[in-house]
Amino acid sequence: MKGELIPYKMLSQDAFSQWLGIEILECEIGRCKVAMTIRKDMLNSMNYAHGGISYSLADTAFGFAANTHGKFAVSIETSINHIEALEEGDYLIAESVIEKVNTKLGFNIIEVKRDDELVALFKGVVYRTQKDWKE
Repeated sequence: MKGELIPYKMLSQDAFSQWLGIEILECEIGRCKVAMTIRKDMLNSMNYAHGGISYSLADTAFGFAANTHGKFAVSIETSINHIEALEEGDYLIAESVIEKVNTKLGFNIIEVKRDDELVALFKGVVYRTQKDWKE
């Protein structure tokens, strides 16, 4: 399967990312840009987006980009810095901007933005299996 098509297959099988309303904006080998809008049912008790929302968006961009090389890649470590509070109606874009891949591991940095403003910074490491993505 062509690498840039893998994220579309992944999204079609990912009920959680579909529930979040994530859409793929761009995709190529080693890079994926996804977006979503924060809904009322994603807010915490302080009326801001729950931290898990921006984390999940970034994690999806991370997973999609990491798998574009054609092998199943599974997350082994992730972290996020929440920089700005997010509100209902905010449109977020997450893009895997830095990637380093070797035989077994992949390292990604994902920026989450609201317009041009950086609102979260996510770092992830994947283990690259030998299993190929198939049609």
